[in-house]
Amino acid sequence: MAIDIHNPTPLYRQIIADIKRQISSGELQPGDKIPSQNELSREYGVSLLTVKQARAELINSGLLYSRVGKGVFVAQKRKTTDPAAQQTIGLVLRDLKDPFFSLIVHSVEEKLSELGYNLLISSSRDREEREETQISRLRDFGVSGMIIASMSYLHRATPKILELQKEKFPFVMVSFVQNEDVNYVGTDHEHGAYLATEHLINLGNERVGYLNSEEGNVLGELRQQGYVRALDTHGRSLNEDFVYPIPMPYQSDHYKGGYQVGLHIAGLNRRPDALFAYNDLSALGFEAAVLSQGLRVPDDISIVGFDDIERDLHAPVPLTTIHQPTRRIGIAALETLIRKIEGDEEVTRTFLEPRLVVRESCGARRNPVDESSRATSADVNVLR
Repeated sequence: MAIDIHNPTPLYRQIIADIKRQISSGELQPGDKIPSQNELSREYGVSLLTVKQARAELINSGLLYSRVGKGVFVAQKRKTTDPAAQQTIGLVLRDLKDPFFSLIVHSVEEKLSELGYNLLISSSRDREEREETQISRLRDFGVSGMIIASMSYLHRATPKILELQKEKFPFVMVSFVQNEDVNYVGTDHEHGAYLATEHLINLGNERVGYLNSEEGNVLGELRQQGYVRALDTHGRSLNEDFVYPIPMPYQSDHYKGGYQVGLHIAGLNRRPDALFAYNDLSALGFEAAVLSQGLRVPDDISIVGFDDIERDLHAPVPLTTIHQPTRRIGIAALETLIRKIEGDEEVTRTFLEPRLVVRESCGARRNPVDESSRATSADVNVLR
């Protein structure tokens, strides 16, 4: 019952994961009594408060139950429906209102209707503990497999996702995850960042900056690698003064974070003449801020985002961006998941090629992308 103090996962969540593992493996059977809080505190080497928090969540989720004066016990397994009869796919999203993942939902729904599967959609509402609960509920319902957009900004598989992996339950991630042994379908983020930065360089901008995500966000670091590679390719050296991380208080609201960075940059005597932003929301917030301070886009500063959400078209200065092929991501994720359901256990990591969508925010003529186009062999890089 070791706790890894170097693991960024909170200690109480590590305890939850371990007890769930014991129940799943059969070490703990329905009706078995869980050790007392003092015993668990000694066994895990953590405080009583940490044990209480873990135990309370396990009781709330229905895996454990308490009998007054008797202790805490493992609950009976819930009855599930027959997955084969239901032919149901579960879709777990961090937020149903998220402009990027909502587009993936539409493509999955469209393809599922052709294949005869049902779809259950669940939202974690930006709460990690709710994400775990929703995954458990979908399994209890008897879904055949899941497509998951995890809310972990660290972009590492959460304990619950690792539990699915260990049990060989069919699932595919559509939010970036750096674990190489986890099935994933998404965009080649590093190359997309390269395209955005190179475009700004080719337009003649001398000081190209990068509006990064919050510190510790692996996806932001990956996109920064593409930004740096483009600088290197064109004989530019990285100027750390032109790399701006979103302040941590805005981790869940990149628009506000981008706005704050925009206010900061607008007040500088020497500022970038172009900026590649981590995502469209931060780019739109940045644009609103610099415009509010009297700067002109793109005359004073050009901007390129990443995602190609619909909101880009309605910005005061329509946003040039990197298009993520959401329709193809959804379809490829579903096709991959069905192969896993049918018994394919080989890890599949699929990277779809992004595209540059040129609008007015960088001072060039528009070149819209036809999102209805299907993937070709040149669009996809599959690593097995």
